[in-house]
Amino acid sequence: MSARVALSHFVRAARTTALQSSRTCLSRPLNIAARAHGPPRVKASLSTSAQRWATSTTPNSSAVNPAEVEAMQCLEEGTQKLEEGDVQAAKELYKRSVDIKKTASSLFNLGVTHYHLKEYDDAIAAWKEAIALQPTSADAHTNLASAYIVSAVSRPDLALHHLRVAASLAPEDAEIAFNLAAVLEACGFLEESLEHYKRAKDFGVARAEMHIRNVGAKILGRKLKEAEAETAQADKPDPAA
Repeated sequence: MSARVALSHFVRAARTTALQSSRTCLSRPLNIAARAHGPPRVKASLSTSAQRWATSTTPNSSAVNPAEVEAMQCLEEGTQKLEEGDVQAAKELYKRSVDIKKTASSLFNLGVTHYHLKEYDDAIAAWKEAIALQPTSADAHTNLASAYIVSAVSRPDLALHHLRVAASLAPEDAEIAFNLAAVLEACGFLEESLEHYKRAKDFGVARAEMHIRNVGAKILGRKLKEAEAETAQADKPDPAA
């Protein structure tokens, strides 16, 4: 599939904790037809819907290990740099944290900085590793989907896979429902797309209403064309007659 999906307002930002599922939606659901350029969800302990980045603790973290303490400090400092807008400095700190001890949070946030710097292949690699460590992270699957869309070789098929996983992990997430609908629409799965736009609307995404109308019109137009084709075929004279 070569369709381009516009994931403007799509990727979720960095976080400071692997324990919380907050996302820093610097921008939210995607639109069809333009390339994605929204920032990823970062995991940190910020506000509820502005910017959230991740915390530096994991279920097995130990404050006794000096190396682990340094990794946690790098993660926290990286998040601070990211909040200040210094993405390059944040990336170096997250890299340092990953080098000391790989965690889902440090890899997740490292992917966010790569995404901001348009290093999409590196973002994909980081988020894939984060998912390997924490496969139930809807945010990581959401961000990975966005990176697959905007990478040099767009992969809407892989984006669709990860958005489906994200939707199964967070079935009431309005943003994921909207983004899944958008990718489905771009890939030509109109009926399923319509279903998810309706879910997004029910969950509070007001602009989903416009997409519901647009996709409904596309479905109607396709059905009319199919009916016309059937009529034309029926009207053809039977050569055997």
